[in-house]
Amino acid sequence: MDTEAQPTERDRSFGPSTAGTEQTPDAQGPKDRSRSSLAARLTDGVPGGRITLSVVICLVLLLLVNAFVVQPFQIPSGSMEQGLRIGDRVLVNKLAYRFGAGPRRGDVVVFDGTGYFGDADYVKRVVGVGGDHVVCCDEKGRIEVNGQPVDESAFLHPGDSPSAVPFDVVVPDGTLFLLGDHRSDSSDSRDHLGSPGGGMVPVGDVIGRADWIAWPPGHWTHLTRPGAYARVPAPASADGGHG
Repeated sequence: MDTEAQPTERDRSFGPSTAGTEQTPDAQGPKDRSRSSLAARLTDGVPGGRITLSVVICLVLLLLVNAFVVQPFQIPSGSMEQGLRIGDRVLVNKLAYRFGAGPRRGDVVVFDGTGYFGDADYVKRVVGVGGDHVVCCDEKGRIEVNGQPVDESAFLHPGDSPSAVPFDVVVPDGTLFLLGDHRSDSSDSRDHLGSPGGGMVPVGDVIGRADWIAWPPGHWTHLTRPGAYARVPAPASADGGHG
């Protein structure tokens, strides 16, 4: 994310000629001359010349990547422990949901909570998508999604139950029901059920999917979607409504 403009060398290839004919300086093509002069004008007009120009190009490319492709995000709290720790830096894939795909149950997403959670960006796990019926808890203390119990023990913070707060919600289309993995230390959809939006976050406010823990180096990890949600059926609304 480094290019350096350099003058084009004079073309030294020769066409058909008679013996003794030499290539003259005028043989340099107009395009070569214009490219060379353009590079010279760019570097001459910038303090520091080629080095400064190269740095500027790199910064522009970095800003474009950060704006449209991948953005680093620092974990500010322990709400996603044990997987994401305070100070971890995750790489957020901003293209994950830009071409027709939507967030799926189990994805860890970063979203703008303005007007719903607070005026900041948050990281949580998707537990319910549009149309889902999410209930806590069944007789074994597990969250149910569309009637299917979900075993979250692989990623919940050790010692945490799925939720100490009972709830029974239907997720409106185009929104998400989001919980932190450290349930006893997470302010999430459960805490905003009575707020505007009912604790649901619009899909359009999702910045992207957290795909990698990039820092610290010893904690470098690819974040994958857990299989706990794989057996959850489609929402009953697709077949005419919830039972």
